[in-house]
Formats: sequence, structure tokens, C-alpha cells
Amino acid sequence: MRLMGLDYGDKTIGVAVSDELGWTAQGLEVIRRTTEERDMARLRELIAQYGVTEIVVGLPKNMNNTIGPRGEICIAFSEQVHETLQLPVHLWDERLTTASAQRTLLEADVSRKKRKQVIDKMAAALILQGYMDAQANSKR
Repeated sequence: MRLMGLDYGDKTIGVAVSDELGWTAQGLEVIRRTTEERDMARLRELIAQYGVTEIVVGLPKNMNNTIGPRGEICIAFSEQVHETLQLPVHLWDERLTTASAQRTLLEADVSRKKRKQVIDKMAAALILQGYMDAQANSKR
């Protein structure tokens, strides 16, 4: 059972997948958004390639735990993913994941150009890892 994590943005979708055991998340790729049909087609290809059974979409909440306009957009996207790809979709609080990914890349002295190329898939991996860790903790 593999999970896919998505970091949905204005111009890109960061994609991560879990290992087969559901222990670790790896950043996979960044989809440059074009049309809804093409974006979903690429996700469908990756789902088939990796045998994904569930999807986790990052939900950006405000620091006071409310959902703003960006969160509403991500909720609509998650519903569209569920309807189009016919897989269970979970929303996961992604507050500070991009900032955390950015900090990690800065500490690793990654160039600005390279950071821009990997930040979204790294954020997707952090979202997915957070979800999997929470699931593992709830089973203990």
C-alpha cells in the first residue's frame, strides 16, 4: 500500500510517494501546472507506476487554525482529485512545511536556483511524512 503526497500550488504540484511499507516519504517530482486534464493525467500515470492506493493533499491553514482562501482552493483540488482519480484523499495540515523545507535546503547550502526546483516536492514529502507519522502514532 503506497501513499502519494501532494503540495498544491498556483503554478506547480509537488509530488511525493511513500515506500511500500508506508514508513518514509520521498519527493518524486514537480508537475508544472498546465491544464486540469494534463495535471490529472500525469497524476494518474504516477499512481499507476507506483501502485498508489491513497492520496494526501496538504491543507494550508492559518496559524489560528482557520481555513483561508488558499485552503479553500486546496479543498476544492482534493475533491477534484478524489472524483477524477477515484482514490481516497486525505487533507493534512501543512502549516510551515514549505518554510521547513526552505530552512533545510538553506542549511544544506543549496543554491537559490536549485531550491526553486526541489522545494515543492520536498514540501510534498514533508506533508506525506507528517501524515504517515501521525497514522503510525495513532495505531500505537
